[in-house]
Amino acid sequence: MSAVRVPIVVHDREALARERERADGPVAVVMTMGALHEGHAALLRQARARAATVITTIFVNPLQFGPNEDFDRYPRTLATDLELCAREDVDVVFAPSAAVMYPDGQPRTRVNPGPLGEILEGASRPGFFHGVLTVVLKLINLTRPDVVFFGEKDYQQVALVRQMVRDLDLDIEVVGVPTVREPDGLALSSRNRYLSGPERTTALALAAALRAGAAAGEGGAAAVEAAANAVLGDASGLQLDYAVVTAPDLGPAPESGEARLILAAKVGTTRLIDNGPVRLASRTGLPPFTGA
Repeated sequence: MSAVRVPIVVHDREALARERERADGPVAVVMTMGALHEGHAALLRQARARAATVITTIFVNPLQFGPNEDFDRYPRTLATDLELCAREDVDVVFAPSAAVMYPDGQPRTRVNPGPLGEILEGASRPGFFHGVLTVVLKLINLTRPDVVFFGEKDYQQVALVRQMVRDLDLDIEVVGVPTVREPDGLALSSRNRYLSGPERTTALALAAALRAGAAAGEGGAAAVEAAANAVLGDASGLQLDYAVVTAPDLGPAPESGEARLILAAKVGTTRLIDNGPVRLASRTGLPPFTGA
C-alpha cells in the first residue's frame, strides 16, 4: 500500500512560483472554489493520471458573485479540502487570499467572454463570466499548466474556457470531465449542502427533467425543452430560470444530431445548474440521459 502524499500548501505567488519551478514533467491544474466533494475528486484523479505534477487551486473568487449572491456564506472548508487533496495524491495546493489574487483591488482589466458569455448563466448573472474567465486566466498564468480539468456540470464555463484558450492562443489543453452524481441522480455541487431534506427531494427534478428531455429528442429541440419544462413545472418549491437546448458549442440547437439540454433553477434560496446530452431527431448515437 503506497503512502498518502501530503500536498504542499502555498498561499502566495512567490511560494507557488518556487513549487512550479520544481515541477518535473507535465503539470495538470484543477481550479476550484473549495468545499471539495467527489466531483472534484474525479477531476483530480484524471489529472493525476495525465501529469507528473498536480496543482489544485482553492479560491472563492469575489469577481463572479453578484451583490445579492452567496459570496459571504459560500462554504470555506480548507481543512477537509486538504484531506481530499491528500487522498487524491495532489502535489501542490495554492490557496491564496483575495489580496494575493488582486493586490491592487478589483482588476480594471477583465476578460470579456463575448456573446456566448451573455446567454444562459451570463444573462441571469450579468458579469459572471467576466469574473470567471478573469480568474481562470490569472490562475493559468500563475500555475503555467500543460492541461487543465473542469467539470462538465458547469458546461457553459467549460465551453467559454475553451473559447478563451483558442482565442488568446494559450498553449494548454482543456479537458471536460463528466458530471458526477449521487445514486439518485442529483449532480454533486458544493451548494447542495444548503438544501434541506425536502428541498433536496425537490432538486431531483433537474435530473428527471434531463431524462425526460433526452427521451423526447426525436421531436427536436422544442420537444426536448417542452418535456423538461413539464417536469420542472410540476416540482413544488422549484423556481425555473431556464431549460434550453443548444449545440454542443452553445450555438443554436441543430435540427438533428448531438445537442445539450442546459438547466438552471432555484430550490428554496439555492441556485442549481445541470445539463446533459441529447440527440435530436435520431434513434442512434448518444444514449438517453439516465442521471447516472
